[in-house]
Amino acid sequence: MKVLVVSDTHGNFVPALQAHSLTQPVDAVIHLGDGIEDANLLRNLMHLDVIAVSGNCDHDATVPREVLWECEGKRVLLVHGDAYGVKGGLERLKQRAVEVCAHVVLFGHSHRATCITTSGILFLNPGTLTRTSANKTFATIEISEESINARLHDIP
Repeated sequence: MKVLVVSDTHGNFVPALQAHSLTQPVDAVIHLGDGIEDANLLRNLMHLDVIAVSGNCDHDATVPREVLWECEGKRVLLVHGDAYGVKGGLERLKQRAVEVCAHVVLFGHSHRATCITTSGILFLNPGTLTRTSANKTFATIEISEESINARLHDIP
């Protein structure tokens, strides 16, 4: 399964549409918060499944702050990241990943694109697509029973 991963769009959903056109076909979209209204627009415009978590700038209480998603036999933890202090490091988020036996952790909040593996867990932050950022970044992740492949991308 190939998934487009975005975060921190902050009302600027057009670059997410560009990201989709650069990476299609994808099977689903994940939005990691701070732009939950954008996630709803993407769902309607792309006609794809959109899995979303809310961020610290979102105020829709119906959208969860954390999702544990099963995909191709892998456990994927989706969070915005603010509740785990990701701007100061990944240790608290790593503890949570171990608690829920996650193979992958997708997070946002810092606006810094990151793709690292530690203790056998892939941590992926797609960065931000906001118009105020010098680098507009997003990610794709391909998950199969055999492998997990993640890639960071820039909007040209």
